Amino acid sequence: MINYSRTNLTEAALHDPEARPGAVLILIYPKNDELHTILTLRNVYPGTHSGQVSFPGGKRDPEDDDLWTTALREAREEVGLNSEEVELIGKMTQIYIPPSRFLVTPFLAVCRHAPALKADPKEVARIIETPISLFLNPEIISAREIYVEVLKAKMEVKYFGIDGETVWGATAMILSELAEMAIKHKLPLKI
Repeated sequence: MINYSRTNLTEAALHDPEARPGAVLILIYPKNDELHTILTLRNVYPGTHSGQVSFPGGKRDPEDDDLWTTALREAREEVGLNSEEVELIGKMTQIYIPPSRFLVTPFLAVCRHAPALKADPKEVARIIETPISLFLNPEIISAREIYVEVLKAKMEVKYFGIDGETVWGATAMILSELAEMAIKHKLPLKI
């Protein structure tokens, strides 16, 4: 889901040893007889990821025991997720995000039922609950010109068109990995 040269983790460690650790939560849960995940549309604010679609997540706070704690805390703050209902599956591929200098660890987790969600109006414009099966459909992948901060230029990037939103960059890369995992492990998408 990326069509330009992206800094890999080894290069990021050399060029940005002070990269900020962060985490996101990829939560899988049943809803309407199908497996879903949560995405958020960020509010518009003066900052790198303003108005973008992402997974619940953010930077590690000093009081967080580890990055898993960060992912749960951020999901609780952003979408009101009750972390007691969440079971960790494991880590996915870390991603370095050059414009914001984040080294993000995505955590894959499950909830046995559709969680009660409530967007924090300060951070989240809206919650986008999305069926996992959607990411397996190549017809929702398109390309368009987007300003890429790290390149200081517009370029054509691939994106998922989801619920009227453009999902690109690190979030699209994580969704692509999730789709590959679902296919490889024959995840039953209908329940």
